[in-house]
Amino acid sequence: MSDPTRSNGTKIVAVVNQKGGVGKTTTTINLAAAMVAEGRRVLIIDLDPQGNASTGLGIDATARELTTYELILDDVALDDVIQKTSTDNLFIVPATVDLSSADIELMANEKRSFLLHDALRQPLMDGYQFDYILIDCPPSLNLLTVNAMVAAHSVLVPLQSEFFALEGLSQLMLTIREVRQTANPDLRIEGVVLTMFDARNNLSQQVETDARDNLGDIVFDTKIPRNVRVSEAPSFAQSVLEYDPTSKGAQAYRSLAREVIEKNQKTAV
Repeated sequence: MSDPTRSNGTKIVAVVNQKGGVGKTTTTINLAAAMVAEGRRVLIIDLDPQGNASTGLGIDATARELTTYELILDDVALDDVIQKTSTDNLFIVPATVDLSSADIELMANEKRSFLLHDALRQPLMDGYQFDYILIDCPPSLNLLTVNAMVAAHSVLVPLQSEFFALEGLSQLMLTIREVRQTANPDLRIEGVVLTMFDARNNLSQQVETDARDNLGDIVFDTKIPRNVRVSEAPSFAQSVLEYDPTSKGAQAYRSLAREVIEKNQKTAV
């Protein structure tokens, strides 16, 4: 059984954007791998029914007998759902399409918004000594995403460098505010990271200007470039740091990892 009052030193970050195709799963995988390269132990929670984070880290569909669905809805032990990846110190709780029905089943549960929160606070968690847990959320503001925000200490938002990029953020910010008011008053915004950035493109530069003017310091200094190596890596079931460690994409995710880690070290003091 979980102990919802228990706390530990693990930092839980929900990677959220209700728009699809913004680099959310790519950021989750590569940020996690870059954190590991910085000496951290990291767990990814695949909360997207598409299961792309699981596939991108080489977890075969036949190896997903117990997943985030069972973790949330069946209160299974962490030992039964956490899997190793090919990268030392990087672990994952995989997902399958079964999660697509979770919203309906969650509605009938009186603790529906707190199930992931409680699952990640099982006493077994101490033994893993994770520094970070990254939750790859579905591309919608549904009950699974709310569960992630209630479970998390902070929210990281990938923002694609494209026209209308900022439009969807207002609804996301409202949802974060509602979660703060009703379930998780300590939830904060880890930051917004610009993805698929092309420095040669005037539109990318305009999106960056607009984002920094509107959002200020919560926009990370690091920008993730549009990079073919980042796009190719998942088809080899690798992070870009494994696939091509010298690529601009790998360098950018290392920079982002350092920025996140340094930010958390400052807030911990």
